[in-house]
Amino acid sequence: MAGLSGWSHRHGIQLAFVRPGRPTENGFIESFNGRLRDECLNVEIFPSMTHVMRLLAAWRHDYNHTRPHGALGDDTPAGFAAKTLEGTVPSRHEERPAREAGLLQCVT
Repeated sequence: MAGLSGWSHRHGIQLAFVRPGRPTENGFIESFNGRLRDECLNVEIFPSMTHVMRLLAAWRHDYNHTRPHGALGDDTPAGFAAKTLEGTVPSRHEERPAREAGLLQCVT
């Protein structure tokens, strides 16, 4: 075994992938993918990888720091994550871990 499969086996982790043709098994990521596609990828022409990286960084910053999300009480993901870490999240979100708050994290 090599790669991710081997690593997960050695660490006793069972991988569970969304089955092909079943995007409804992960509605959060499908919603995000559709939004990214509709608002960014389908409306731009990318002359270079540098341009792609800059545009996606700007879009990601807007998504995390400017745009309110209804599922987060109309807060931004960054604002919600900060409140979660401070322990000041409104009660309807107390049971929800910060990583599920919708904060997009990408390697830049």
